This record gives sequence, structure tokens and C-alpha cells, in this order.
Amino acid sequence: MKPKIQIVILCAGYGSRLRPLTWSKPKPLVAIAGRTSLDYLLDEFKDLDRDWDPEFIFVISPNGWSIKTFMEENYPELNCKYILQEEMKGQSHAVYCAKDIIDSPMIMTFADTLIHVDLSVLKDEQRDGLAWCQYTEDPRRFGAAVLDETGRVKHFIEKPPTMEHKMVIVGFYYFKDGRKLISAIAEQIEKNISLKGEFYIADGINVMLDRGDNFGIQETNAWVDAGVPGTVISTNRFFLDQGNDNSAEAAKREGVVVIPPVYIDPTAVVERSVIGPYVSIAANCKVTGCVLQDTILDKRTNISNLVAHDTMLGADVDVTAADRKLFLGDNCKAEL
Repeated sequence: MKPKIQIVILCAGYGSRLRPLTWSKPKPLVAIAGRTSLDYLLDEFKDLDRDWDPEFIFVISPNGWSIKTFMEENYPELNCKYILQEEMKGQSHAVYCAKDIIDSPMIMTFADTLIHVDLSVLKDEQRDGLAWCQYTEDPRRFGAAVLDETGRVKHFIEKPPTMEHKMVIVGFYYFKDGRKLISAIAEQIEKNISLKGEFYIADGINVMLDRGDNFGIQETNAWVDAGVPGTVISTNRFFLDQGNDNSAEAAKREGVVVIPPVYIDPTAVVERSVIGPYVSIAANCKVTGCVLQDTILDKRTNISNLVAHDTMLGADVDVTAADRKLFLGDNCKAEL
């Protein structure tokens, strides 16, 4: 019988930096390279069941129940639970909302953290925890791991003031015993170890380190995110470059010039247009007389006479325009 492992995915933020797209959908369901951000996140765990019995715990906000609907429709085989975070008090608080059901080894990640990860290392891992990191020349915008001479984590520091510690934490963690993290977060909250009213997971782990727990790091060489418009567009580029395009098939459309890589859903209608590079067109869209580059169209969106770049359009958008750079949420109509 395989041991249980819980994957806690924090999805409860407001998604304010991706509005207006996130007025009508949670951030993990934003379209990227023919799929959603959540699809790519779940790919990170697809081989986990070789060694473990995984249980997914989604911590969601009150407007995040569409994630449950999405999972039930697209991943009915996965064992999932949903926990509501009604007040946005930070990362540690989000994990603490699930305190009553966390009872095993666990992985914690953010819904918009997308990395290349080899989870086979966890099978024989003896340390109390791991933090996935990436080497960065300038770590000052991030959290960083401070290591001793053996590679053991001494502590984590948010936004280090110097350039000394270059292993930046990417927001993906393993805990050998999830209950020890819950206990540390309880102490963090009791002592109000917070920043601007929010409890950060790095501070919760620092409590564990102060108690003597042994943490190491795992380095990843691929880390993208889907948290703001610019990074969603660059992440769309990344996944199209990684083979998630269908340029060869898309190029067979009459009257359409395709500059790879692109993804065009088979149900989309594209006419008299130049598409690419780095364009993602979702299901049941209609594109007529357009020139698109670095553009993402969500499902059922209709556009015509549009020259667009660095553009994101939500679902059910209707646009007739000239040369524009656009960022529109779901159910919009624009004539420009």
C-alpha cells in the first residue's frame, strides 16, 4: 500500500493583478498555450502516484468554486478536497485553514508557480523538508534561502537587502510531516510574525528551523509564473516553445499564415489572418482579418480587423478594432 501525500495548492488570492480577467474566473483558470494555468500545474504531479497515494487540497476564496467544477469535469479521477479561506491573511493563514485535514507528508505550492520538478526524490527523502529554489544573480525582489556550509537551510529571508544569498525560493515546498508545519504556523500566528498584516510561509518554516528541523533545497532550472499580464504572456511563450503548439496542423488552414509556435484549437475559425509567433487561440473562437503576435484568446472570443501584440482577451469577448494592445476580461465588446 502506497503512503499518502497531500498536495496543498493555494488558490485563494483575489487575483487583483490579473483583473479584469479574474473578475469572472480565478487566476488558475486563465488560458495559457491551449490549456489553463492549472492544467500545467497539475502536470507537475502526474508521476507522483508511482510512489504515493496523492490527495489534492485546494485552498480557495469565496469566488473560487469554479475550480471545483473544473476539477470534477476534467480530472474526475483525482482525490480532491476544497477548503475556503474567507479572509485573505496570507500564505501561512491559507495553509492553516486546512489544519483539520492535514495529517501526512505534504507538498505546498502556489497556483501560479509553474516549475520543472522531479518528485521521485521524495521517495527516500529523510530531511524534514525541502524548498525548491532557482539561482538568481539579483535575489532582492524575492525570498532567499540562507544555507550553511553543508547545504542545510539556516533560515529564509524575504527580499534580502544584499546580493549575497542567490538561491531564490520559487514557492514549492515538501514537508515530511505536514502537522509540524501546522504547529509552526500556529506559533507564527500566535506571535503575529507577519508583514503588513499577512502571514508568509517562509516565516512559518523559519519557526520549524528554530525548533531544529532539517531543511534542504532542490534546484529547478525552469520557473515561470502566471501572476500578472506580462508573465502570463511570457509563460504562454514558454509552453509553446516546450512543444505545446500545433503549428503544423494550424498551417493547413486556407488563407491563414502561421508563424510558429502557435496553438489554435481545432474548433476555432480563423480566416484571412497572420497568426504568430506565440499566439494561443482557444475553443470556438472566430478570428477574421487579423494579425496577432504574443496574444492569448480565451474560448468563444470573436475578433476582426485587429492588429494585436502583447494582448490577452478573456472568454466571450467581441472586438472589432485597428492596431491595438488590449487586455480585456470575459464578456466584453469593443469597437475601436
